[in-house]
Amino acid sequence: MRMPDPEQGIIARRAEIARALNAIVPGEGVIWDDDELRVYESDGLTAYRQAPLIVVLPETTEQVSRVLAYCQAAGVKVVPRGAGTSLSGGALPLADGVLLAMAKFNRILDIDFDNRCAVVEPGVTNLGITQAVEHAGFYYAPDPSSQIACTIGGNVAENAGGVHCLKYGLTTNNLLGLEMVLIDGTVLTLGGKHLDSEGYDLLGLMTGSEGLLGVVTEVTVRLLRKPETARAVLLGFPSAEQAGDCVAAIIGAGIVPGGMEMMDRLAIHAADDFVQAGYPRDVEALLIVELDGPRVEVDDLISRVTGIAEAHGATTSRVSNSEAERDAFWAGRKAAFPAIGRISPDYYCMDGTIPRHKLPIVLERMREMSEKYGLRVANVFHAGDGNLHPLILYDANEPGELERTEEFGAEILKLCVEVGGVLTGEHGVGVEKRDLMGAMFTETDLKHQQRVKCAFDPDALLNPGKMFPELHRCAELGRIHVSGGKLPFPDLPRF
Repeated sequence: MRMPDPEQGIIARRAEIARALNAIVPGEGVIWDDDELRVYESDGLTAYRQAPLIVVLPETTEQVSRVLAYCQAAGVKVVPRGAGTSLSGGALPLADGVLLAMAKFNRILDIDFDNRCAVVEPGVTNLGITQAVEHAGFYYAPDPSSQIACTIGGNVAENAGGVHCLKYGLTTNNLLGLEMVLIDGTVLTLGGKHLDSEGYDLLGLMTGSEGLLGVVTEVTVRLLRKPETARAVLLGFPSAEQAGDCVAAIIGAGIVPGGMEMMDRLAIHAADDFVQAGYPRDVEALLIVELDGPRVEVDDLISRVTGIAEAHGATTSRVSNSEAERDAFWAGRKAAFPAIGRISPDYYCMDGTIPRHKLPIVLERMREMSEKYGLRVANVFHAGDGNLHPLILYDANEPGELERTEEFGAEILKLCVEVGGVLTGEHGVGVEKRDLMGAMFTETDLKHQQRVKCAFDPDALLNPGKMFPELHRCAELGRIHVSGGKLPFPDLPRF
């Protein structure tokens, strides 16, 4: 008797799912050709690749609702994807799952200057929001380095930040409302144009949930007035420790810059070679400090910041005197990641956050780790809020280098937790930090977090394999199921 061919079974299953999805999203909205699927096999964490079973590209909330309802009924896993710029593997596909790509949700639906907000679809780019409102003197504050490409839906999923998050906050501080679709197809509206909402903070819960609870189909963001004046100060130091001490001193003096970024020698040279930013090349560390607000206030703060820097050993101090010069200061920092890509075949971008006063200690420990693992590391990070982005340089074609890089990265993240910090500041957990969650959370902590997932996704079909090192069955945890467009009052589990 001939045994069934597993590969033929997979092909038949794929064809069945594709037909069902094509009935919901007609035309070219469903992709299942092997060559075409290669486009989606990785996100920004390129060390890991996996082609999805099928890709579906819906255009309306109704289509998203029907796709998710079908997948739940058929027991099909779903991975939501924005622009694919995630650096933690948050959008890494599954071989047996549907990739729900939201690229066609790319419209700005409403700009409301009176209420200082905009309603956009999740596929609108981060920078696109600012470009749509800057003619009226407004902008959208969170500005990740990938802002030209990353989308607002992905920003919500990962709670993205950027160089100006020190003063103006992360994505969560700049959201007013969301429309989202649950795995059973239910469409929920959270928040709106009003400043705050009653009841549980489900808007806060969804921000940073990494596609594990629902799929965002509409976002209401806060718009800010462009400051009257913004000037940047370029500060060079003989050592990273002195630069770190200067960061702590500036914040300790009660000064909250619009942005405060730090780069080490390797990152300085790579960025300057790439965009000719005019950075000093004879320093070990560079700080970019931006002050914004009324002109008289900015002038006073610049004087105070340069004085603090001088007291901490700064050997270079330059103040921007025009918008073009300020943009040039930032150009190198914004291009730091691609700049590093020019000097190494591959790099692994980490994302941990530490207390500011621990910067000198952590930088010294990272230098020791670099020697231990025999791998270079370039440091580019949001110094003001302690969000580190060490870039470990490696060559994936060299046997053992990727594994050594992962060990190096894991040791950096464990160090962040050890000194009182956290595993991630804005990139999320995804698959990259999943197995390190135990370094920060107890088993009880993780089970409580999974109870929240069970409330929204009882069959664990949304982005499974991400965030949790071990996935418990909802029946074991005690399940609270969200459905029917409202939150019921079930018998709560006994903890």
